[in-house]
Amino acid sequence: MPFFDGAGGQVHYRRWQVQTPRAGMVFLHGSRQHSGQYHRFARGLNALEIEVWALDHLGHGLSEGVVGELAPIEDLARNAALLIEVAGRDRPDLPLTLMGHSLGAVTAVVALEKGLTTVPVVAVILCGTPKSIARADVALPGPATLLVHGVDDRLAPIDAVREWVAGSRKADVELREYADAGHDLLHEPVHATVTADLGDYVARESFRRS
Repeated sequence: MPFFDGAGGQVHYRRWQVQTPRAGMVFLHGSRQHSGQYHRFARGLNALEIEVWALDHLGHGLSEGVVGELAPIEDLARNAALLIEVAGRDRPDLPLTLMGHSLGAVTAVVALEKGLTTVPVVAVILCGTPKSIARADVALPGPATLLVHGVDDRLAPIDAVREWVAGSRKADVELREYADAGHDLLHEPVHATVTADLGDYVARESFRRS
């Protein structure tokens, strides 16, 4: 099982390889989750020729850290940037998209906002984005940004995300809403539709910017 030396300890990650990928995704899970819960999602992207890397946040899964204690967001963001570097070394010529769900979405925004990534990403996908980061004084990240959100999300109500997107001056941003879906889109009944939509977006942005 692969690990890297991260901020705050050893960080475990998974890689779902594709023989001849056309794009790559670095995925950041949410709080109280781990990368092993995303096999189905990763394999769905693999079927679309997208290779996937995903870490376990500190205190989650097989990574070091205190279980049940949220590590500093700066450490999580540094580890996200380190995983992007791992993906860049594994596939130097592959266009990469960064995706985060919930806590992972916050982590992705912080990593990009603070300029921690040394390997560029062509796009950012934010899923179930919390109100704590979806606010007017935080800029939407990345060269291109897609936000996906369940209309019935009670943990991170969609109104904050709608206002964030509507108030942004960023041109290359999209919001896709999924009716009758809650917070955890990739484990909801709509998961297959969401995976297909994300695969199309990753392929489109990777082609546009390659």
